[in-house]
Amino acid sequence: MNRKYRKTLIAGNWKMNKTPSETKQFLMEFKGMMPKGRWCDIAFCVPAVCIPAAVRAMRETRVGIGAENCNANASGAYTGEIAANMLVDAGCKYVIVGHSERRAMGETDADVNAKVKAVLDADLVPIVCVGESLEQRELGITEEWIAMQIKSALNGVGENKIKKVVIAYEPIWAIGTGKTATPDQAEEVCCAIRAVIRKLYDAKIARAITILYGGSMNEKNAFELLAKLDIDGGLIGGASLDAEKFVKIIEAANQPTT
Repeated sequence: MNRKYRKTLIAGNWKMNKTPSETKQFLMEFKGMMPKGRWCDIAFCVPAVCIPAAVRAMRETRVGIGAENCNANASGAYTGEIAANMLVDAGCKYVIVGHSERRAMGETDADVNAKVKAVLDADLVPIVCVGESLEQRELGITEEWIAMQIKSALNGVGENKIKKVVIAYEPIWAIGTGKTATPDQAEEVCCAIRAVIRKLYDAKIARAITILYGGSMNEKNAFELLAKLDIDGGLIGGASLDAEKFVKIIEAANQPTT
């Protein structure tokens, strides 16, 4: 982490877990345990039906609430979809975009790009997910693949908007598997992501952009991962469903930095 130039963010991605009533109960418990340090931003990205309960529970705290997906269109005949302006009205701050589980359902790079633009136009913060499969890593094309994903996702995003973007590196082979990239592997890719941003924009923007790691980060490995210079936080899956574990990750993010 480098707090001199950029924000640290620990964001939970609940996926399809917890009902609204369970959300209220969990977040009230979490609120009582929340670390007092202010170095680290905190967010919970929750199922759409849980957003109102989460917003109410975290009112008057510094915790932001986010959605796990949105539609790129402002309105229309898209049964079952949710627009970015609806998320704004519901009290959201963040939206996860391009998660590998969404891409596996058929979401394309063009879809991700359209969603990024819609989220930014609504003045929300997109957490843009990129990552390689095990096959791609073994072929040695990790950095090329992720560079392509970033260039596609940010196509047409100007310098006035890129500063709101958060990028999350999530190696597909490490999501929900219990496998984790080593701190050096994660740092190498996050550093490469920053280099792509530098080429697309400039050094100042690259230095300021927040890059998260999100491949099975947990309370046991968070401190070592977050000690790396180019890892500015985590997008946390399973461990974000356990208040004590999530608090320990936040505490790891609040470690002193040089």
